[in-house]
Amino acid sequence: MIQLILSDLDETLLNDDGSINPKNIEAIQYFTKNGGYFVPNTGRSYKSVYGTLNTLGLNQQTQYVISYNGGAIVAISPAGVEKVILQHGMSLDLAKKIFKLGQVQADVDTHIYTLDKLFIYNISPSDKKYMAERQVPYTALTDDNLTFLSEEAPIMKVIFEHPDPAVRQKIADAVTAVVEKDVLLTFSSERYVEFNPEGVDKGTAALELADILNISHERTAALGDNLNDAAQIKKAGVGVAVANAKPEIKAIADVVLKTTNNQGAVADFINQYAGQ
Repeated sequence: MIQLILSDLDETLLNDDGSINPKNIEAIQYFTKNGGYFVPNTGRSYKSVYGTLNTLGLNQQTQYVISYNGGAIVAISPAGVEKVILQHGMSLDLAKKIFKLGQVQADVDTHIYTLDKLFIYNISPSDKKYMAERQVPYTALTDDNLTFLSEEAPIMKVIFEHPDPAVRQKIADAVTAVVEKDVLLTFSSERYVEFNPEGVDKGTAALELADILNISHERTAALGDNLNDAAQIKKAGVGVAVANAKPEIKAIADVVLKTTNNQGAVADFINQYAGQ
């Protein structure tokens, strides 16, 4: 029987417009009321997930969230008190290198995630809309001077946004040519190039949380759609690809659902497999 479900958010749990299918809400509430843990495993900050937890009805008890592609595991009490259980950050020097190397052209949009904040340099109109739809709080940077980060919480990851896949690959190549051994590169949402510290990924964090909760790895399931979900799909007891997942994710999944994120794929998995 599955006891811990780890789910990506965008293009997996959430509809394309950032809302949640009522079928998913009903199934997740059923699963958790019967003793299961449903944990968002996202590239975003845990602070951006509060609305999702509220909609799912998961804010009535201590809830866990994995953020920054495995960079942090956070427990959130019903009163909203946050406790960082584990964190895996990067040095300021590494973050500065990644930031500088990724500026391959003038219209590159850059995110810097610290443990508790998101800073965005040169935000694009499409990214601004994306953030608004998902109610993600951020601070816009007016210049590329990052010295202020020495006074902030640890840096979790640096990512770049651009609509052109060729530009995203250009960014990836520019960064990894210099710091390949120090970073883990992933792509997500057909818009982002993401850099975490080497050894940090959604799958490692998923199993770390399972150990904290005393749940065997075989009783975990992970759902996703994009390349930054590969690690959790490989490492969980049951790896699950939604119908809209990239071919590379479907190829490594134990279960490939016939339903997309817009059709309540998470509910489909819970109803068909989570009770087994």
